[in-house]
Amino acid sequence: MTTETWRKTACIFCSLNCGLEVQTEGTRITRVRGDKDHPESRGYICEKAQRLDAYQNAADRITSPLRRRADGSYEAVDWDTAIEEVAARLAAVRDTHGGDKILFYGGGGQGNHLGGAYADATLKALGVRYRSNALAQEKTGEFWVGGRMAGAGIHGDFEHAEVAVFVGKNPWQSHGFPRARKVLNAIRRDPDRCLIVLDPRVSETAAKADIHIALKPGTDAWCLAALAAILVQEDLVDHAWVAEHTVGYDVLEPILNDVDVSAFARTCGVDEALLRTAARRIAAAQSVSVFEDLGMQMNRHSTLGSYLQRLSWLLTGNFAKPGAHNAFVPFLSLSAASKGDVAGRSSRPRTRRVSPVTGSRIVIGLIPCNVMAEEILADHPDRFRAMVIESGNPVHSMADSQQMRAAMAALDFSVVIDVAMTETARCADYVLPASSQLEKAEATFFNTEFPDNTFHLRHALFPPTTGTLPEAELHARLVERLVGITDRHLAPLRLAARAGRPALGAALAALFAARPKWFDYAPVLLWRTLGPTLPGPVREAAVLWAISHLYVQKHKDSAAAAGFTGPLAGERLFDAIISAETGVVYASATDHADSWRRVRTAGGRFNLVIPELIAPLVNLSHTPPEADTDWPFVLSAGERRSATTNTILRAPEARPRDRGSALRMGTQDALELGITDGDRVRLSTRRGTCEVEVEVTATMQAGHISLPNGFGIDFGGPTAQGFSTTGVSPNELTRAEDRDPFVGTPWHKYVPARVEPLGR
Repeated sequence: MTTETWRKTACIFCSLNCGLEVQTEGTRITRVRGDKDHPESRGYICEKAQRLDAYQNAADRITSPLRRRADGSYEAVDWDTAIEEVAARLAAVRDTHGGDKILFYGGGGQGNHLGGAYADATLKALGVRYRSNALAQEKTGEFWVGGRMAGAGIHGDFEHAEVAVFVGKNPWQSHGFPRARKVLNAIRRDPDRCLIVLDPRVSETAAKADIHIALKPGTDAWCLAALAAILVQEDLVDHAWVAEHTVGYDVLEPILNDVDVSAFARTCGVDEALLRTAARRIAAAQSVSVFEDLGMQMNRHSTLGSYLQRLSWLLTGNFAKPGAHNAFVPFLSLSAASKGDVAGRSSRPRTRRVSPVTGSRIVIGLIPCNVMAEEILADHPDRFRAMVIESGNPVHSMADSQQMRAAMAALDFSVVIDVAMTETARCADYVLPASSQLEKAEATFFNTEFPDNTFHLRHALFPPTTGTLPEAELHARLVERLVGITDRHLAPLRLAARAGRPALGAALAALFAARPKWFDYAPVLLWRTLGPTLPGPVREAAVLWAISHLYVQKHKDSAAAAGFTGPLAGERLFDAIISAETGVVYASATDHADSWRRVRTAGGRFNLVIPELIAPLVNLSHTPPEADTDWPFVLSAGERRSATTNTILRAPEARPRDRGSALRMGTQDALELGITDGDRVRLSTRRGTCEVEVEVTATMQAGHISLPNGFGIDFGGPTAQGFSTTGVSPNELTRAEDRDPFVGTPWHKYVPARVEPLGR
């Protein structure tokens, strides 16, 4: 009898990266199950993980560098030619216009972050100063508010929360915390716990809620302001906690006392009594955790909403205790990585705090996605003239795909680094094929749990597909061409590496003393020297050696609580990470009060007032949303459904053959328009028009319609022709100018629209 062999890895289809075990045959993944040894997911699995093979073996994988011809088609070229020409074209832009005229987009994905660490060396060799990625589509408002209020990354403990609140969030489908469906079911079954959901539609999570606040689309700010106002007006505030741990309540209190809760409830279309019930339940709970997500973050007043949702748990003292919010310890700070500070310091000048053309606010080093096209198309001396796009698909995923395609065409040069012939790759001058996430060591830096936080280095399951390169090798070749690093420079480092990592560390220190600028290329130097000494399936983890040491230096107590102590703590942590095939607890806390050490505001107190947001809060009373009779529907462009994941899963066969791409519409609206389930309609917005099938459902309220994310993908081979498209691409219908005034995040969940039956 043959013993079944299961190999450990992790899912790559959401930020959680749950631990998995898989069976393989050749390059195929034949069976998938949860990894019970994983310290965070503990055997949990959802249906998305079953689609790993469709990602690995998709028909639109690229297996050769591709160069655009004059007629728009592509020709395959060898790697030496590709590296030489890409480096030369980018260097020409740098030398003629400055490296700050090259924009970098991407650098990772849900579980592909090590590539971004190596890309950092290339960007520094080019003098790139401006970056963006999907976080600037979604999370920069939350990051900006969190930085102003606490200066720390904070996450809720939903597994132990007495009350869990989800704002524009459907964790049944989009997860966001470990073992999401098990946790939701546990809350639902416990009569002493409560699930509160703020969502216009009856999502899978809302259907399980004890309190579903079915607000009108786009009224999150009014709803959240009303909840905070009820806490103040009914004297439900934990005054002692607020006095000890916050500043600004004296300013905030009269503002919230002036809120007309009844009027705000009417604006939201919600029963005032229901809002008061929710606020009282939050105030009475021993622990509360709140999660905001894209339903609010890609909506009107999103940054204001990020501020207001925090008031509900701050005014009731729900921080630094089990079941509440706690400040986690990152393995690598995403804000540092976004600013290009992967190695811990840099010789580069500090990036300006606004974008060069539109003057848009830069948050965690990222310019808003919604201004990227404007920054390229403007008749301005500081416009971007080249782009490097890695593990990202802005033509499909960003607002106003038409404008983004025009921007790509206007660039002097563009290069896409990706595994597939994406919509963005079809617009690029050069396409460089990366090895898949399962053909190299990879990981995510979305590590947000407390008191124990886990990092999982996925070992390579397969060798790189012929013709592809892991990003580490790709960027090493580019940097060597751009900087002139040769075997002569590397030979002493390689000799030291063979003597052991302490010798390599000493040799690198000597090199950086002699050539300080080369510190910027540390990831590539580690790949070339430390990498060959590591086992093949974890070779790309070479950069983690430096990150492990930097983490221990910065978070000595958290590392020690996780068992990594003494002068060799960094070495032991690195050894644990590369030797374990499952997750490693790298940070721990013995007391929830440890969260207070992460709050980096003056005096270690939460700021209850963000001055820039006070006027918008007050103005809510004077500017209720107005209906637009020309556009009677609000379209949510990008709903997460069971048939969708993120768009790295491109193959049509990976999606259940149901009606997952349909436009969802409420029963009353369908009746009034004479539409029946399965009819095709014309959907129009201020930006575009499409035809789409309708799914009539009681889950949608009147005036609200939705399209799923992940459809409208041009799936096919590595040419500009011959592809097929399934479903509607939501961003053919969105406008870049519809965005948050503070951080520029798009209003994908609030798109004015019309629906017309076909044939009339």
